[in-house]
Amino acid sequence: MTTPPMASLAITSLAPLLDRLFDKDEAARGVTRAAFADVTDADRARMMRSKTAYRDLYGRLKDAPLAVSRETGQLLYMLARSSGARAIVEFGTSFGISTLHLAAGLRDNGGGRLITCEFEPSKAAHARENLTAGGLIDLVDIREGDALETLQADLPGMIDLVLLDGAKALYPEVLDLVEGHLRPGAIIVADNADDSPDYLARVRAPGSGYMSTPFAEDVELTVRIN
Repeated sequence: MTTPPMASLAITSLAPLLDRLFDKDEAARGVTRAAFADVTDADRARMMRSKTAYRDLYGRLKDAPLAVSRETGQLLYMLARSSGARAIVEFGTSFGISTLHLAAGLRDNGGGRLITCEFEPSKAAHARENLTAGGLIDLVDIREGDALETLQADLPGMIDLVLLDGAKALYPEVLDLVEGHLRPGAIIVADNADDSPDYLARVRAPGSGYMSTPFAEDVELTVRIN
């Protein structure tokens, strides 16, 4: 009988690393609040949905991990495993917490390629350090710069899973770039998708080629159906 591979999320080097990173994210919530001390709620909402002001928004947050929740991280790993993913694209690396979960899924599927995009150089450096510490860097292609440029070329022929967790206003544009590479049955996870109404309207529309539904508090789960 063949022995199944150990779930990477439970291995000695990765599980404590993720615990530390989630703890740092929790501790950094004050950094996020301080970054918007001079911004009204209305202006912050406008920045979230703007296709230009997001650079100011994320510039203010360059020291904040902006991690997915622990539950969403586990969901990403489960989706990668259950779909047998070998090719994943992630929009919005930050410190690499979601990237670690996705790459762990690839590792346990027997390998593959994860392309992840981050336009803040310091965050890309943090992510690279964390992926190296977690023993998963060999599976990950970190692309620094504007994802609308870095995702224009050298994508896998068939993409199994996409995570959208960067500038919310750009979700439709990023979908445009990867859509022609999505295999039937490909999964798209969009974090905080309520801040991208154009994206939601697109993937929920009848005849769009997608089936989509809100999942938990802040995730939109979408499947490419044709």
